[in-house]
Amino acid sequence: MSDGGHLIVCPTPIGNLEDVTLRVLAALRQADVVACEDTRRTRVLLDRYGVRARLVPYHEHNEERRATELVEQMKAGATVALVSDAGMPLVSDPGYLLVRTCAAAGLAVDVLPGPSAVLAALVASALPADRWRFAGFLPRKKGPLRRALAEPGGTLVAFESPRRVPGTLATLAEVDPERAVAVCRELTKAHEEVVRGSAAELAERYAAAPPRGEVALVIGPPGDREKASAHPPAGVAALTRLAEAGARPRVAAAVVAELTGGSANALYRAWTERGERP
Repeated sequence: MSDGGHLIVCPTPIGNLEDVTLRVLAALRQADVVACEDTRRTRVLLDRYGVRARLVPYHEHNEERRATELVEQMKAGATVALVSDAGMPLVSDPGYLLVRTCAAAGLAVDVLPGPSAVLAALVASALPADRWRFAGFLPRKKGPLRRALAEPGGTLVAFESPRRVPGTLATLAEVDPERAVAVCRELTKAHEEVVRGSAAELAERYAAAPPRGEVALVIGPPGDREKASAHPPAGVAALTRLAEAGARPRVAAAVVAELTGGSANALYRAWTERGERP
């Protein structure tokens, strides 16, 4: 880390407090001041690990004023740690103005790695991770939402309000019913759940019962259903073996799809198109 006054950006756990890193705890202990969204939530984390630090609120309503104050303190030699309520600051959380102001003032900014709901959801989705983009929160209005969902750029990761998940999935199902989707709920927490399927399947699943808790949506690339569904030849082969053993093909497709991720319909279609019938 840099000598003298500087900023340390510290990611915090997205649910499980045991995910905090040793480097983040060391930074919080050495900081002269910890800037955080909600002092009550940050205090829970600090108390868990016996960290005694001076906390100041830093959120969207006081960001401009507080950034100026903190930069002046860093110019005087202070070490400031920046945290958000969960995950990496600046990623759909406050902090951009502070980092930008520090850079403009020639102050060092140390960024520590750590928990991220975006990356956790991307990996858990079983969708392509070689080319992807993060959209923050998706547009609320249907027109902009449809355009956002249709944009190229690989797999799309976005945060979504639980109550808006049914509507978002319904809109996606109208645009591309076979689009691969994963609804990632309560990541790293006790009730973590990742549900994978096509847009049409998940729109039907959540139509009457929105998910609970914090949700990240991962949406496969448009126009690439077969590739995004993660149904390699092994999936078709597994379905063939189950069918040969006497299982009903559609039921077997649902089982294999649940284990491998993706759509049962897409797997069944791939099986029939390849002539893999017993």
